[in-house]
Amino acid sequence: MAAATLLGGGAHRAASAAPLLDPAYRQFVPEIYAPVEPAPDHSEAIVVGSGFGAAITSRRLAEAGVSVTVLERGSRWPRDPFRQIFANDFAPDGRAFWRRGGVVPLTGLPMVPTDSFGGIFEVTDHGTLSVWRAAAVGGGSLVFTGVMIAPERRYFDAVFGSTVSYDELTSIYYPRVRRELRLSPMPADIYASAPFTHSRIWDAQVRRAGYTPSPVDGIWNWDIVRAELAGRSRPSAIMGESNLGNSNGAKFDLTQNYLAAAEATGRCAIHPRHEVTSVTQETNGRYALTVSILDPTASVISQRTVTCDRLFLGAGSMGTSQLLVKSRETGLLPQLNEHIGQGWGNNGDAALVRGMSPEGIGGIQGSPSASRIIDESDTPLSLTNWFVPGNPIDLALIGSLGMVLDPTRGNFLYDKATDSVGLAWPERGNQYVEESLRAVHSKIAERSGIGTGYPPLRVADVNATFTAHPLGGAVLGKATDNWGRVHGYSGLYVVDGALVPGSTGLANPSLTISALAERNIEAVLREKR
Repeated sequence: MAAATLLGGGAHRAASAAPLLDPAYRQFVPEIYAPVEPAPDHSEAIVVGSGFGAAITSRRLAEAGVSVTVLERGSRWPRDPFRQIFANDFAPDGRAFWRRGGVVPLTGLPMVPTDSFGGIFEVTDHGTLSVWRAAAVGGGSLVFTGVMIAPERRYFDAVFGSTVSYDELTSIYYPRVRRELRLSPMPADIYASAPFTHSRIWDAQVRRAGYTPSPVDGIWNWDIVRAELAGRSRPSAIMGESNLGNSNGAKFDLTQNYLAAAEATGRCAIHPRHEVTSVTQETNGRYALTVSILDPTASVISQRTVTCDRLFLGAGSMGTSQLLVKSRETGLLPQLNEHIGQGWGNNGDAALVRGMSPEGIGGIQGSPSASRIIDESDTPLSLTNWFVPGNPIDLALIGSLGMVLDPTRGNFLYDKATDSVGLAWPERGNQYVEESLRAVHSKIAERSGIGTGYPPLRVADVNATFTAHPLGGAVLGKATDNWGRVHGYSGLYVVDGALVPGSTGLANPSLTISALAERNIEAVLREKR
């Protein structure tokens, strides 16, 4: 990983020289160079961000008759069945990463340097942990693995306690989100196809170790995956594109459902390249937001102030927490309580690689996940079948995404000297996750007679130095009430993963974040406060 620092994510670049590959980006994706419509000076409601929690909140507000302005710092990327809109994992360019050049590996496989641009994935370093999050209209729905599953009751309750009813989510809100996002497991014909040989091998290997793999639901449009297999669409999902976006819409991302439905009401307008840098409350009760208007390189063109009657923060765990901590520490929102910035966790994430599978993979690996296992023999943990990102040829590697029920937590700190907020992560905060997963990972590899990691390229067996699931910082029931209303301020809400206390119980967080957003906005609209 890149060199680590304690504080990060607070700087905002002024306008600078165009990236080296700017002419190519203009040719590949001219749409993101079009001028953006400025947000209105005042709005009835502003939603900051456009990921799962923000998109759901925007739609439900608009359907209830509220005029909604969505402010998203990233670009609005198009879809095309044959054009490569996004970069890919094994040969990324500036379209991949947000305000960051250089090499940003995930599993440890070598990657070429990139220029600095307004790409769709932001990576920031915090001690021994790098945090991955989206910067685009549609948020994390564009850049995640597509897995959307609910945790089991015992793990959910271990995290949320009595703050949220598991029965309420499973009877009403999880099913609602599943219907809206058309969640389903990988169909048999796709599972049997060549690009998912690694998925079948993964299942066979965990069975040898005594586990029974269970199918996982995904947000994938399986008909588009079939079109890729048949040559009717440019290969994307079947060639390991996922983390940096699927150009053909193979993932049924939020731009195709919740956000589209919000805009269809005529009461919701989405404004890309609008980055909120501070929030305060005026004497009349309105919220005033300082907004940087960006160009496609993510450089600042100008700044302005916009206001709203009600403010819904959905900039993700990192973005929402950083805004609130900065507002409290600089006196812009002085009544925010001591729980703001606390209770942040990485969902116990790690990437795992088993090396030199004797079966051979047979080519590039498809990115949708087919199955997962849970191990409770020592520490509760899960392993999900995953492709190996950045694997352009058959290296016979098998990948997993691991999650551990880990109590390690960090907190956000304000640095007055740099006027920025960063994440303080314990120095050895990844050790528990790494050791817990290594024991199970090694057992699976041993039963199949293979090794772990990939020594020729110095790929670690367990990489716990990153998370794509940042959670917490404005925890439900502590920084807010039990429905996301921020303590100390009327008309201020948190609607994203910042509400989740560091873990979603061995499950990818997107479904739980979405269900909480549906639950919370329903209560807010019903109670009109």
